[in-house]
Amino acid sequence: MAEDHVKCDHEIDAENEEQPSDYKAPAQKTVKEIHELDKDDESLRKYKETLLGSQLDVDPSLPNVQVTRMSLVCDTAPEPLILDLQGDLEAFKKQPFAMKEGVEYKIKISFKVNHEIVSGLKYVQNTYRKGLKIDKSDYMVGSYGPRPTEYDFLTSWEEAPHGMLARGNYTIKSKFTDDDKHNHLSWEWILNIKKEWKD
Repeated sequence: MAEDHVKCDHEIDAENEEQPSDYKAPAQKTVKEIHELDKDDESLRKYKETLLGSQLDVDPSLPNVQVTRMSLVCDTAPEPLILDLQGDLEAFKKQPFAMKEGVEYKIKISFKVNHEIVSGLKYVQNTYRKGLKIDKSDYMVGSYGPRPTEYDFLTSWEEAPHGMLARGNYTIKSKFTDDDKHNHLSWEWILNIKKEWKD
């Protein structure tokens, strides 16, 4: 009588490992190459323009992704809270955003795509208090094609910290990146949580 073979963990793990596949991702095409494909098919050409926009005559020295602005959207704020991300990024470390404790807000990132389709854009922020990291947030922004106007991305609603111990400065390190690990922009800013909008 043959003995039953009891499989060890390492044998089960070896069986469950994914076998290498013969799949090869297609080569990336530029927007111009995509527009050139089937250019004689009028309906397909219009469909591609709807998805990708028409070909842009953009300064080639501009980066593919330009992050232009970050705003804190809050219905109760007495004035807009906007960071111009095309200026001096170092200045944000010296000029905190003041925000009333406990209010709800969204972060809005405005950006342009200039030349080629960009896949898997992400907004990442790490929050620090007194030198200690207290929070990390990753927001999937999506994939976008070039167009002359800006795109806006809004996070979900967040609540500002509240209570006497929560008041004070928070250092936030923000990064706009993508699936290919391109760092399109990194910036650091300060959020000052106060009892009222203006003390």
